[in-house]
Amino acid sequence: MNANPRAVFFDVGNTLLFPNRERILQPLYERGSVPTAEQLVALERKTKKEFDALLEHNGKPDHGFWYLFYSHLLKELSIKDDSLRDTLVAATRISANWCDIRPGTREILQRIATHHEIGVISNADGKIANVLAHCGIADCFRTITDSGNVGCEKPHPAIFRAALRDMGVAANESLYVGDVYSVDYLGAARAGMKAILFDVAGVYRHDGFPRVESLEELERKLQSSSVI
Repeated sequence: MNANPRAVFFDVGNTLLFPNRERILQPLYERGSVPTAEQLVALERKTKKEFDALLEHNGKPDHGFWYLFYSHLLKELSIKDDSLRDTLVAATRISANWCDIRPGTREILQRIATHHEIGVISNADGKIANVLAHCGIADCFRTITDSGNVGCEKPHPAIFRAALRDMGVAANESLYVGDVYSVDYLGAARAGMKAILFDVAGVYRHDGFPRVESLEELERKLQSSSVI
């Protein structure tokens, strides 16, 4: 990107907000199974790579990301229970269960918003604006685009176009920040936007894609005009 973007759009899950593991994994805890943080990060890396390959080469995977994630997790825990897997998937897809927010998130967003229009584009259940409000950051954004309201999900270009239209900006003057290559990075790029991966888990560390591992790093890149 030759100049700083006029608009910056953010994914929500694993970018601005993170899963409440205590709430989501409660059915596992009740069985006495407590996966470690390291185990969950390793599974995130494995599942993202697998999901990217399926989506990029086959167009659409047979199952969603969280189906794959929890299938792998239960296998590692030597638990054979499809109903438990489905319960965990359903809990993870409830936007209200994504309510862990990193310290300083609001302050960084407010600083970014002094130089850029900022918005949200999220695959969610129509309630992501309420979750962002509950977490104290909804008012940071000029627009919030939720797939549950738009009627299509990333990586479909229509959801990105809807967000651009609501913001009143062109694709080529906009940047999208999200955590999954096949959904966020490619989805935004195919809609004509610039994109950068928010890669806390280090999934794409050696792949050569534009990436950051924190909002602080993103802010520094925006300030130095070195986002892409």
